Amino acid sequence: MKKLFVVLFLVGIPSAAPALHSLKYFYTGSSQVPNFPEFVVVGLVDDVVVDHYDSNSRRFVPKVDWANKITVDDPKYWEEQTQISLGHQQTFKSNIEIVKRRFNQTGGVHVFQKMCGCEWDDGNDEVNGLEQFGYDGEDFISFNLTRETFIAPVPQAVPTKHKWDNNKALIAEKKHYYTKECPEWLKKFVNFGKSSLMRKELPSRVSLLQKTPSSPVTCHATGFYPDRADLFWKKDEEELHEDVDRGEILPNHDGTFQMSVDLDLSSVKAEDWGRYSCVFHLAGVKEDVLKPLDKRHILTNHPVPAEFPIGAVVGGLVAVLVVVAGITGFFIWRKKNDGFKRTSTSETSSSSGDDPAVKKGTGEEQSMLKPTA
Repeated sequence: MKKLFVVLFLVGIPSAAPALHSLKYFYTGSSQVPNFPEFVVVGLVDDVVVDHYDSNSRRFVPKVDWANKITVDDPKYWEEQTQISLGHQQTFKSNIEIVKRRFNQTGGVHVFQKMCGCEWDDGNDEVNGLEQFGYDGEDFISFNLTRETFIAPVPQAVPTKHKWDNNKALIAEKKHYYTKECPEWLKKFVNFGKSSLMRKELPSRVSLLQKTPSSPVTCHATGFYPDRADLFWKKDEEELHEDVDRGEILPNHDGTFQMSVDLDLSSVKAEDWGRYSCVFHLAGVKEDVLKPLDKRHILTNHPVPAEFPIGAVVGGLVAVLVVVAGITGFFIWRKKNDGFKRTSTSETSSSSGDDPAVKKGTGEEQSMLKPTA
């Protein structure tokens, strides 16, 4: 069972260049979590947060300016989504109690989540539906769109699987939504935010840093956008995996990103340093940024490196706290590698209307977790 819970210049991408786009929504219901909203919804287009709802504000709001373009054709869109989210909030609260009983739990801190959405390849027009549920950080149930069946990785989800597998209307509704309606919404959002979503910036600086002569050498890249990037060390032409410590991608205060990767050189001979280099790769950009390992280019000032970008790091950490506070619950449950499982389900939440931009729900959805009598 799988655990669920980045030279400065702008690179233009031709409008006809094929790309894989995604519309994803993360729903998080929690119980007895201190200083944490009971319910949070976060929407992302191409991994950019575009809208948000939480049980404290009780409002579904845009998080980027271009998302408001949707109100040109639908002036009441945000009000309608607010009402839908209020309904989901109550359903998630009920579902937590149902799942707790399934696991013979009476209290404590618990988190129930749903990931849903779709992917669209604008090159071949292929679409895929994405949806699954998790409880306390682990898979609970999901829907295989190709096989049109639900998958229950834990015994506690089997009653729900049986009920939904027998609901052919529900399966047909979901298949239509994830292959037709969701991609239509995704295409609208991509069109609205095209200039922003296609933005590509290589790092403003790639630096080599070292605290002491015996410390690992850190390769630090900052000022790049978006966060779909990789930073790694290589020896000759081979990427290194041993003696390497990768850091997380962190946001900067200006909306760009930073990341770092350490290389332990304790066992490397001085004459071999020239065989090593740090490589920055940005998704969608053909040319990488290369930083050869050269002692003359390593920034250090013992015991505190004067040129180490402390401000950028601190700013990034502060920004992380701001982002987490703004979209609470988003990173609690996310797969380590593939992030989103290619599925499409309605599982313990209130409806196929749980899905992005859906404006309707059924009574059946209000009791999805309950086993058939």
